[in-house]
Amino acid sequence: MRIRILAVLAVLLSLLSGCGYNSFQTGDEAVKSAWSEVVNQYQRRADLVPNLVSTVQGYAAHEKDVLTQVTQARAQVGGIQATPELINNPEAFAKFQQAQAGLSSALSRLLVVAENYPNLKADASFRDLQAQLEGTENRITVARNRYIKSVEAYNVSVRTFPNNLTAMVFGYQIKPNFSVENEKAISVAPKVDFGSTKK
Repeated sequence: MRIRILAVLAVLLSLLSGCGYNSFQTGDEAVKSAWSEVVNQYQRRADLVPNLVSTVQGYAAHEKDVLTQVTQARAQVGGIQATPELINNPEAFAKFQQAQAGLSSALSRLLVVAENYPNLKADASFRDLQAQLEGTENRITVARNRYIKSVEAYNVSVRTFPNNLTAMVFGYQIKPNFSVENEKAISVAPKVDFGSTKK
């Protein structure tokens, strides 16, 4: 009788060790960590924006529309709480993504405006700020890529057998990942035009 109980316990322990529960915990922590880095880089960008706006404002006072758009986009980004729960809520995640895309777009327009002012382009503080902003965008890309990979690994473990059975029992669901709002638009190659003049 004692041998049977030990055998049953051994079988149960072997089943539990392969259920995937620990891999869900590891994967969930990796996703949270990667998400924290994404938020950290977005915050760094949001902190740089007021400096960029005030530097450009001194030179391009009549470009108020672009400056206002950047300020509003930054405020919209600041209004969304980037909590760990955000990555478990697809609707909130989509709003966060949309706000960040709006800020990216507004910053692109601001940098184009800045290119029209030779004195501003030559200003050392603007060049340093622009280099920091470009570096931040690169860091955001790297952080988002790490998050994407972490979510991929986690979602694969949630969806594959036998882990999917454990996921159902404990209520683990796939996490939302970054996506592109308009995939068709970005698949078109950009048109390069150096403004050729006819003679």
